Amino acid sequence: MALAFVAILLALALSHYVPDLERLRNFTWLRHWQEQGNRQSDAAFGLFVSIGVPTLVCLILQLVLRGSVFGLASFIFAFAVLVYCMGPRDLERDVEAVDKAPDTDARTAAAQALRADESSALLFQSEPLVESAFLAALRRIFGVIFWFVLLGPAGAMLYRLTQLLASSSEHSAGLPAAQHDLARKVARLLDWMPAHLIALALALASDFDAVFKTWRDYHTSHPQGYASLDPDFLNAIARASVDADVAAGDGHVVDVHDPVVALDDAMTLVRRVLIVWIVLIALVVIGGWFA
Repeated sequence: MALAFVAILLALALSHYVPDLERLRNFTWLRHWQEQGNRQSDAAFGLFVSIGVPTLVCLILQLVLRGSVFGLASFIFAFAVLVYCMGPRDLERDVEAVDKAPDTDARTAAAQALRADESSALLFQSEPLVESAFLAALRRIFGVIFWFVLLGPAGAMLYRLTQLLASSSEHSAGLPAAQHDLARKVARLLDWMPAHLIALALALASDFDAVFKTWRDYHTSHPQGYASLDPDFLNAIARASVDADVAAGDGHVVDVHDPVVALDDAMTLVRRVLIVWIVLIALVVIGGWFA
């Protein structure tokens, strides 16, 4: 766990300070496995071929390298996979590009990098920007970290490949409809736990009452209640947290309708959530040392 913690810290730093990593996060090789999966008549088996086989190869390497060269080979492999599966772009830089854009048209164009769904344009309004920032944080950072901590490099690989087939227009366009629908369901399943942990961290790092009330009201009004895999509860909590934070005078600004203000505050909250996650992982590591 200690090595996983170190790998997470290094991966976060490298992803932020080396933006050229985006070019190295190339998943064009996945198309080969998609072609093999598309030949299968059963959607579940076809999706397993597309996602499960590469993940299984990653798992085998993970197990083979465990303990070799005093754990160094295993650490290097885990770190490389984690860095590869994050992003592909740095969220901080995408938000900074929106802030630095000279006019509304340029800001709207820059904001498209935050889109969770590549098939539709992102409106330059407070609520869509806040929602997109948090969904981007979930799928670029938190989801990858969660499954990396839980299952190691294979977990990070499983999460990234599933998200690509579910959301990336480059990969989802070639999928049969049944496989694409199944990929979206699996992606929502993989998002469920990290999204709830983000909500919990937001309650600690922001307005607890606003977060808890929104979380409870959303699930109470949803037909499936707390068993729903719909990530929209995170959107509702993100909006409530940003509204409460800005309305409280964070940064001496109280205009909750300014899209740039809302986006910047969303990014501030994402940083706070990340700090809470890192602290909690560190506590687990320290607790393991003294157990």
